[in-house]
Amino acid sequence: MEVIRAQAMGMCFGVKDALSATRSVADPSATTIWGELVHNDAVGRELGARGFLQRDEGNRDSLPATPQVLITAHGVADRERQRLIEAGHRLVDTTCPLVARAHDAARQFALEGRHVVVLGKRDHVEVRGLVGDLPSWSVVGHLADVERWPSARLGVLCQTTMQECEAQKLLDAIACANPQADIAFRDTICEPTRQRVRALRDLIAMADVVVVVGGRHSNNTRQLALTVARGGRRAIHVESANELDPRDFAACRVVGLTAGTSTQDDAIDAVERALRAMPSASGVPRHAG
Repeated sequence: MEVIRAQAMGMCFGVKDALSATRSVADPSATTIWGELVHNDAVGRELGARGFLQRDEGNRDSLPATPQVLITAHGVADRERQRLIEAGHRLVDTTCPLVARAHDAARQFALEGRHVVVLGKRDHVEVRGLVGDLPSWSVVGHLADVERWPSARLGVLCQTTMQECEAQKLLDAIACANPQADIAFRDTICEPTRQRVRALRDLIAMADVVVVVGGRHSNNTRQLALTVARGGRRAIHVESANELDPRDFAACRVVGLTAGTSTQDDAIDAVERALRAMPSASGVPRHAG
């Protein structure tokens, strides 16, 4: 059995920068992480062990008790940031620059008097931040969410981890349902997401099955697994090497390996070692591409 890594996989620069910022915090016990820094349980456990307090993403109505608050890579609405500042909290802002770019697009559409439509998951923390400052907005995650909006001007943007093919389908449906509207579109899908999807498509063509490493709550990791399924291959989504079952690979000649943008290198390496240690595993490691 041969194990092939995707050409692009694992942690993106935004996640790496956010983790680096936590290492510069002098007193973690005086800092509340405002949600999950990234959607990766292993990272969450590591931060907790270092002393950081962590507030659940769905429970941010009450203010934190710590003097310092760390804004996660997913970002927050400006009004939420201002609420924390006015309450006297110091902020460590690790918002990914590509998420900030999406916020800029949403603000610009609002200034132009457009009804803002975000293509993405309604309950995702990034999307909640994107719409948090807008006077008029909708979130479209599925074709069933598309409406004929009364606004004569629409501004459409994407959650940064949206897949290009899905975004295009939704954009086409919005245009079809709103022929009366002037529709402006800003493609705010991040480049690391694009790179990982493109590399995965190359990998699918070579592999019998693809192992996707990443958090269960990570949207981009789940999207990678969906891409595998759409490509006609079986996806095995694991958070760690301990979840691998040798029976899943008994008939495989080639196993592909990829990982979400919040997955640590050591987790990916451990999965690869476990795959290669299986009784049928053999071959020289190589990369797709």
